Amino acid sequence: MHRILLPETAKRLLLLVLTGLILLSAGPSDAQIIFHKKKKVNKSTSVDNNAQPDKVLYDKAMDDIKHGRQEVGRLNMQTLINTYPDSEYLAKAKLAIADSFYKEGGTANMTQAVQGYKDFIVFFPFLPEAAYAQLQVAMAHYRQMEKPDRDRTQAHEAEDEFQTFIQKYPNDPLLPKAEQHLRDVQEVLAEGDFRIGYYYYVKGDKRAAESRLKAVANRYPLYSKSDRALWMLGDLWQATEKKELAAPYYARIVRNYPLSPLVPDAKSRLKALGAPIPQADPQAVAWMTAEQNAPRPHTSLVKKPMGLLRSGPTQELVVASQVGKPNMTPASESDAGTETLSGSNQTRIAGGPVTGIVATVAVGGTNTATGTAENAPASADEAAPATATPADPNAPAAAGPNVPAATTDPANATTTTGSTDTAPKTDAPAAQDPAQNSTSPDNKKESTSKKKKGLRKIIPW
Repeated sequence: MHRILLPETAKRLLLLVLTGLILLSAGPSDAQIIFHKKKKVNKSTSVDNNAQPDKVLYDKAMDDIKHGRQEVGRLNMQTLINTYPDSEYLAKAKLAIADSFYKEGGTANMTQAVQGYKDFIVFFPFLPEAAYAQLQVAMAHYRQMEKPDRDRTQAHEAEDEFQTFIQKYPNDPLLPKAEQHLRDVQEVLAEGDFRIGYYYYVKGDKRAAESRLKAVANRYPLYSKSDRALWMLGDLWQATEKKELAAPYYARIVRNYPLSPLVPDAKSRLKALGAPIPQADPQAVAWMTAEQNAPRPHTSLVKKPMGLLRSGPTQELVVASQVGKPNMTPASESDAGTETLSGSNQTRIAGGPVTGIVATVAVGGTNTATGTAENAPASADEAAPATATPADPNAPAAAGPNVPAATTDPANATTTTGSTDTAPKTDAPAAQDPAQNSTSPDNKKESTSKKKKGLRKIIPW
């Protein structure tokens, strides 16, 4: 019985299988949805096949760069540039190559990125992307900045490039970003000069300290410690025979940094010197108020220990000014803080030409104006006190702290008598470091201890 029914059942199963196959091939069913059969595309009518070959190559290269395949993407971009010199994607390809080097990072890649951005500016100066390329040149140097007490080559390069961007593209939407980064760079540069000046100030080398501190006070008015630099400059002159030359520095603290904690001490010293106390500049008050209320970047507790291992500046970027116009004078053209009085009577700029100093001197009852000072004193402390005319602290200052105030330093006033080329010598000897005058070891120890005890009196912060 089982042998008779078995063939008939097999026939029925076979018939059902064939029916299912016919239904699957005839129309859509649930089986088609489950298996997701891939529909074949006719490549002869596809969108990619109709696209231009340079666009296909550009899209493929951009996809490689986006997914981290920098070298492959740059190779495809270079192939596009060499194969299709008239392509509309030529400028984008050049910019993408530079962006690829910048994104990859590293000293060698940053050098290639800077060169690529500069080439783009040369070949496509009128495209809107030229401003972006100039900013990227500055950012490449900005990312390689060292700490203030280390090599500052990249910081100087970044300062020059940011200044170039601001001058060439004053209406670009990226201008606020460039200005803030320029303020950060100048904070780092000023901090380096301040540390050197403070070292010489404590050591007692007045000429070296004055040179560095002038650079801070005159070139970087937005620097967070400019008021301290002015205080030290005033204290240096107050310790000499020409105490009246300290008054302009104290006056600048009261006038240009009215919210500084050094203002009460500066007023006390002005009163002791018999100099008038100037009024606070309203623009300076507004600037310092906005500065105090401006939001500042903060570093999390997790990243603070890691900041010690980084080679770039960290703390300087936190305390950098957030308000105000940065200094736009190139460092090569600025003589602020680099004056050194040397030999004959010439005021020389470090690495620069001899500069003339204009002064009005009474000789025989008449006033004569001298153009170029051919015989200036050998040092600032050797100038005659009777002929040096300190700057008037009540004179109108520059507009707010955004422009370096007191462009003419009273310490640089020189005199000429008649037609002679030699300056009159004074009877008062120049102030010298006590440590240099002492010869015995006991005197040296005594002078060092006195200097340490008196440090708190001359530095109020």
